[in-house]
Amino acid sequence: MTIHDVSDVLNNIRVVMVNTTHPGNIGSAARAMKTMGLSQLVLVKPKIFPSEEADWLASGAVDILQQARVVASLEEAIADCGLILGASARQRRIPWPVIDGRQCGELAVREASHHPVALVFGREAMGLRNEELTQCHYHVAIPGNPEYSVLNVAMAIQLLCYEVRTHWLLQSAVAEDTAQSMPIVARAWDEPLATHQDMQNFQAHFVRVLERLEVIDSKNPRQILVRVKRLLARVRPDKTELNFLRGVLTAVEDKGKLSGAK
Repeated sequence: MTIHDVSDVLNNIRVVMVNTTHPGNIGSAARAMKTMGLSQLVLVKPKIFPSEEADWLASGAVDILQQARVVASLEEAIADCGLILGASARQRRIPWPVIDGRQCGELAVREASHHPVALVFGREAMGLRNEELTQCHYHVAIPGNPEYSVLNVAMAIQLLCYEVRTHWLLQSAVAEDTAQSMPIVARAWDEPLATHQDMQNFQAHFVRVLERLEVIDSKNPRQILVRVKRLLARVRPDKTELNFLRGVLTAVEDKGKLSGAK
């Protein structure tokens, strides 16, 4: 589905907070979102929610908290998204494609007219786990003081929401004193991109075939599976391309020693 009214684009960008410990950060995040025009908040297993502290720090943005969606897993929070951007202050042993905050805002606004976009933020103490970052298309790094570059999660949300709004204003050509909306020029592509759930289903199918072919050892896959996820995140196939690849995997399963595989 393509959105042609820029007033709806921000509603297609969600903020996802994973395992937030302090309810005050949830409230502050809601306030940060509302000041920039975002309204979709998804909480993955927060330690305390709802909370009076969250309501207090949200100030005039309690409505964001009231409509927030609470889910049991990151997978559930991003299943229908076509673009997932994971914020992290830490580089990983197997590096993920990295963009900065400005690029994040531009990419989120550009793609939100075509599919849901998720901005994912991790825990206060440790951020996103490696396996969570591998579910994202890009690792978003906010450049800061190299001697101390770790931001409070609500501050990080404020910064990225600001970048989103900046690029939304540029794209919509809305002047400071008007709320006029203008059509967005759609990105030329003939098929919708695969969603996160589509990619998860393909990865499971791909790994199953590799195991049956004895290309990888399921008990000791090393880092090959992470690298496969990174490859797919870079390529970002559309639904037709992914369906074709799954058809190839099914054909492989139906041949030789894989005959009868489910």
